[in-house]
Amino acid sequence: MNLGMPELIFIFLLALVIVGPKKLPELARQLGKYMAEFKRASNEFRSQLEAEMLNIELEERAKKEKEAPRVLSPEPVPEEPRIEPPQGIVSRGSSEDISAAVADPHPDEIAQAKPLPSASTD
Repeated sequence: MNLGMPELIFIFLLALVIVGPKKLPELARQLGKYMAEFKRASNEFRSQLEAEMLNIELEERAKKEKEAPRVLSPEPVPEEPRIEPPQGIVSRGSSEDISAAVADPHPDEIAQAKPLPSASTD
């Protein structure tokens, strides 16, 4: 309802003429009480509807979860074992031999790699 100021003034004057100045405040109070009660009842009804809609939605989700087959996630692929150079051993090989030993070689390359010269103690 779009009531502007002129319409509200007209309604107020009409009520004043029909009801009279003595009973108008009492009638306005009763009308306010009824409006507050109606608003409270409508808010309560709306909250009940929303709660029921939420319950129905949750039940439908639970039903779908029971009916739908669960898809398992694939197992992670195990990583290739990493060969670490031994710690604390000093090698006297060339820089190429050391970098080849430190790098993460492919398993096929491990079999073909040339052995590092052994360290001799003087």
